[in-house]
Amino acid sequence: MTIHRRLLLALPAALALAGQAAAQSQPPTRLRGTILSGGDGTLAVKTQAGETVPLAVTDKTRILQILPARMEDIKPGSFIGTAAMPQKDGTLMAMEIQVFPEAMRGVGEGHRPWDLRPDSTMTNGTVGDVTGTSGRKLTLKYKGGEQTVTVPAEAPIITYAPGTPAMLTPGAHVIIFAVKDAGGAMRAGMIGVGKDGLVPPM
Repeated sequence: MTIHRRLLLALPAALALAGQAAAQSQPPTRLRGTILSGGDGTLAVKTQAGETVPLAVTDKTRILQILPARMEDIKPGSFIGTAAMPQKDGTLMAMEIQVFPEAMRGVGEGHRPWDLRPDSTMTNGTVGDVTGTSGRKLTLKYKGGEQTVTVPAEAPIITYAPGTPAMLTPGAHVIIFAVKDAGGAMRAGMIGVGKDGLVPPM
């Protein structure tokens, strides 16, 4: 088995950290922003709100590379996630789409509230039907339910690949799932890093 394959197989555990932490007394904190500095097991991130947050980075921190994908990558049977806004007719309007590699199938499956915008949701599931103009209307199925999702042309579409600490450079755009230790310090459980300046859309 190649190193790349072993890393890819480890990705489900990386994103599952958020769900594991949510089941504990201290839920994870999602931080979206830009790396200011890093080194010696620490990272400073300027959040979208303008706050500078120091974080610890350990050998247990999982790093994912976030890359652009295309609408054509979404087919019946694909496992995807979408941050979306509920519509009056009960459907969802996607703000972004995440196309998960096969090794990540099942990660975060379900439908739940999200914090990208007020009232936004996150749905991870398997694509059923792909219909509508240019195939931009999807049926997304998960255990216990399904959602109909419309993907507007402006919605960014991304996928994941294994990342490395070398990607944690000043100026890189990140989304971080972090938890507080007993002393109140923040520790990065998972870091998603946009490739070549990509801003994680989720």
